[in-house]
Amino acid sequence: MFTGIIQAIGSIAEIEVNDGSCVLSIATPNDFLANVKVGDSICVNGVCLTVTSFDADIFKTDVSVETIRCTSFKQLEKDSKVNLEQALTLADHLGGHLVTGHVDGIGIVKHIETESNSTCFTVTAPKDIAKYIARKGSICMDGVSLTVNSVDGDDFTVNIIPHTLENTVIIDYQLETKINLEIDLIARYVERLHTYN
Repeated sequence: MFTGIIQAIGSIAEIEVNDGSCVLSIATPNDFLANVKVGDSICVNGVCLTVTSFDADIFKTDVSVETIRCTSFKQLEKDSKVNLEQALTLADHLGGHLVTGHVDGIGIVKHIETESNSTCFTVTAPKDIAKYIARKGSICMDGVSLTVNSVDGDDFTVNIIPHTLENTVIIDYQLETKINLEIDLIARYVERLHTYN
């Protein structure tokens, strides 16, 4: 589990492709891997991945064909920036919301507008998950825990404060950027309770 509070921005150092799957080598700030062990989970742009090896400032992780198919990872290339968060421990503060690192769909940035000291992004969600996105509810975008400002059909808006903009890959979003979305965990269970016979 994760909180959606980004701890560092990494970059793709190498992509080794193998029959549709791949191995990512991700460069990190010098202290990010200080307490990491092989087998630990790290959330990379909202996707829970397992550390298979590491050194002082680079870790490797396997990415399956299914993960590539269901996420925006197919857009990654050498030097792409990625949001990073280590797995939540019982001693950590839950500053965002509960995030699993299981991507529900890919959103597309449709509008960007500056509002006072924040930046408002309008994102179109896939139709099959749009019903789970609620005004003032939680949404995870590329691993970042955010509050939904408004909802209009398949579109929703989020306001990003300068600190979040400057410390996540959201600063690089442009029109038509594809982003990993994870809906609020509670929404899935509410629907299951409602539809179970």
